[in-house]
Amino acid sequence: MLYVDIPTLPEFRALAATRADACVSIYLPTTPISRQTAASRIALKNLTKTALDQLASVGFDKRRLAAIADPLAALAQDSTFWRYQAHSLAVLATPDRMRSFRLPNRLTAMAEVSDRFHLKPLLRAITFPHEAFILALSENAVRLVEAFPDLPAQEIKVREFPKGAAASAGRATLNDRSASGRIQGAEGQKVRLHQYARRVDAALRPVLAGRENPLILAATEPIASIFRAVNTYPGLAQETIATSPDRLCAADLAAAARPILDRIYAHDLETASALFEARRGEGPATTDISDAARAATFGAIELLMIDIDEVIPGTVDAAGRVTFAEGPGATTYGVVDEIAGRALLTGARVLGVRRADIPGGTHLAAVLRYPT
Repeated sequence: MLYVDIPTLPEFRALAATRADACVSIYLPTTPISRQTAASRIALKNLTKTALDQLASVGFDKRRLAAIADPLAALAQDSTFWRYQAHSLAVLATPDRMRSFRLPNRLTAMAEVSDRFHLKPLLRAITFPHEAFILALSENAVRLVEAFPDLPAQEIKVREFPKGAAASAGRATLNDRSASGRIQGAEGQKVRLHQYARRVDAALRPVLAGRENPLILAATEPIASIFRAVNTYPGLAQETIATSPDRLCAADLAAAARPILDRIYAHDLETASALFEARRGEGPATTDISDAARAATFGAIELLMIDIDEVIPGTVDAAGRVTFAEGPGATTYGVVDEIAGRALLTGARVLGVRRADIPGGTHLAAVLRYPT
């Protein structure tokens, strides 16, 4: 089992805005097999030493240095912590605070030191979290299930869910073909299914408010189309698990949802690449780091795709001018990481991907709101 804690987008933005006299960012591969964590613990100690050596080399205050070193050393020795891991670990530390995130994707080991955190590796987990909500909807019952990358799916209790379409209408069955009041027969059944679907949608709103994960519908016709007609959650996936969910457990629903999630993410990448190619022909798009830095600084980036594995050391000033460095150091940081942070803080959508997924196989690809 994987134990994951991925930062939310608001948490990520807060981390991107963090500035301190020293920000240490450590990433390393880990394993969910608790008896095989020794190598990861050694890697954390080695990466910690690399980071501390960089700070010491620029004369960083010894007491502030110890305030970073001590929590990192304690983390490396915490056997309980290492018992519950995923495929990668991110540790972000300043002299005043330390945060750690266990991630489902496998990251390259690195230690970065600057006055801000190096967050680009975290973007992959945020970009494609492989989490989804599944709405198991039939005339007889409704359930909401949350699916995770490698954790067991869990049913979410929604207190306001109706207990089936008939109960929602205050009837024993919807299959009564006799006249009743102002609606009757098949017409009455359709009206009551719409009423039922609206009640389900209303119950979901407070539960899904502020969430961005896809909602995958598991339902058969006609209730599937009826719910789509009244749904108000913008993340409802176009593809449906087109089978009756009544006899499917949470694990079965999650298994059926995963191929749909893969296709959603593949489509997102195709759409982003197609948008970049279309805009590049018109002018407001770039693969140049300096141009992207200037655009990000002035809020001109609409969509940004970046390579999560590469670090290009340097600095970006307040006007968006890039100065590249020969190598990493305590006074530099990843310039593409900084571009991503600035773009996020101005409302851009940022995708952390592999180099092969970026048009042209470049460091980054930016779609601009307007030419700069």
